[in-house]
Amino acid sequence: MNKRRIYYLVAMAVTIVIGLLSRKLSFVPAETGDALWAVMVFCLCRAVMVRQRLFVIALISLLISYGVEASQLIQWDWLTQFRSTTFGHLVLGQGFLWQDLVAYTIGIATIYLCAMWFEKKSSI
Repeated sequence: MNKRRIYYLVAMAVTIVIGLLSRKLSFVPAETGDALWAVMVFCLCRAVMVRQRLFVIALISLLISYGVEASQLIQWDWLTQFRSTTFGHLVLGQGFLWQDLVAYTIGIATIYLCAMWFEKKSSI
């Protein structure tokens, strides 16, 4: 398995744990979890598309994040029921919020810059 893929899968797992913990701590703003969710999407996209340019990964991740947020405007019964489950809520969220788009943008911009530095420094 590609070394870069392993790094990003581990980063994704760590991000998920931190994101779940951030929801349990009352002093951590909810937007932190949203930014971390977008970081997780970036890590997953990077693990799948290891040869793609980082900028393209950032754009794809942002589009996925925005798309999932926009999908919260859809109120089909089966989709609403899925979102009411723990897994559905974690994956698709509940209720469209404009500030989530800002949090996703900040999260992806941050991980993009970190990934650029990391990949250059470690030459993976």
